[in-house]
Amino acid sequence: MTGVADEDLEARADPPALRDGVRFERRGAVGQVTLSRPEKLNALTFGSYESLRDLFAWMRAHEELRAVVLTGTGRGFCSGGDVDEIIGKLLEMDALELLEFTTLTCDVVRNMRECPQPIVAALNGTVAGAGAALAAASDIRIAVPRAKIAFLFPQAGLSSADMGASFLLPRLVGRGRAAELLLTGRFLDAGEAVGWGLYNRVVGEDELMKESWALAERLAAGPSDGTRVTKQTMDTELGMSLQESLDHDARVQAALMTHPDFKEAHRAFREKREPRYD
Repeated sequence: MTGVADEDLEARADPPALRDGVRFERRGAVGQVTLSRPEKLNALTFGSYESLRDLFAWMRAHEELRAVVLTGTGRGFCSGGDVDEIIGKLLEMDALELLEFTTLTCDVVRNMRECPQPIVAALNGTVAGAGAALAAASDIRIAVPRAKIAFLFPQAGLSSADMGASFLLPRLVGRGRAAELLLTGRFLDAGEAVGWGLYNRVVGEDELMKESWALAERLAAGPSDGTRVTKQTMDTELGMSLQESLDHDARVQAALMTHPDFKEAHRAFREKREPRYD
């Protein structure tokens, strides 16, 4: 496992080198991250974890990229860690090496939450283990009917306190429902996931990428600073009291009122047209 300092990644004009089935493409202000190991249901390797960590770190300094779609290829979104290429090797590692690996996986989620771009997860099939953690770390989840989801860590003899799942999931579905999923590792079908608020909506397979890209493009066309602050604030205020949250809102909103986007929104309203944000 290798690492590059976040500040070095952010300074690069081009995305970092990617491997083990992680692909990145860009169209205008929207980028797409694709997990592409369809023969393995896009199971993750050490290299793909490193690629995801570095790619989302790079995005932090590239705000011209305004929204991201995260998806998979084939029948699954992501089935978790590759049993042969990761699980078997973990059994041979010492305590420090194991901590290095678990820190790597958690850094993927940290970088997803810290990048300013909203992430739309287009869930094209099975979402399991680490794949479920990636979905939970995204901002919005659109799924196809076959996209069942499970936090499978208990079935591997481990805790579901993994990759932020025990932090993120209760905030998405409530503590009781999160406890059921995290303690049992059972699969939730797409219909249940929508009912529980874990998925935003379910669409037909031929509509998934169209819907996901349309939403990402809508987000990308919005006020860049306002979108960034909204994403950051939803995480920042989780540990605040109501008064602390109100004080924080007052400060960030007052600052945004000095931004050109605020003036453009007002002009567009007066001129009865769509705003054109820089």
